[in-house]
Amino acid sequence: MKRLIAVIILTAFAAASYAQKADDILGIYFCVDPFSKKQSQAEIYKAKDGTYEAKVVWTNDIKGQDQVGLVFMKGLTYNAEANEYQGGKIRYPGKKGTYRSYVRIVDGGQTLKMRGYLGVSLFGMTVDWKREDKVRPAPTK
Repeated sequence: MKRLIAVIILTAFAAASYAQKADDILGIYFCVDPFSKKQSQAEIYKAKDGTYEAKVVWTNDIKGQDQVGLVFMKGLTYNAEANEYQGGKIRYPGKKGTYRSYVRIVDGGQTLKMRGYLGVSLFGMTVDWKREDKVRPAPTK
């Protein structure tokens, strides 16, 4: 009986160590625009209301430097049961409308799979964002 209790406790601790925490999403991510193929970095941070937001912190497009600082995703909340971030809204520069979104962390926290969609998630697109350590230097003319 003592062994069974010890196994249960050890299993619970092991499972807890692999469990994702809500703030695991925080950081800098590299992404390629699915429409223009331009490269950028986004920072995901915690907003004052406790949800998660993303803003552009770098782009390789010299003409697109005015996009740096743009908050383009808001309202993500962590759903521990589904192990994903849900309820986000994305405003895509140059496109009309607001897209719904959800995000999953994969590859041990190194990749985000961000899905943006209209209506139901079946009608959308998933974009991979790769975690990076720091913001890249601004491009020079």
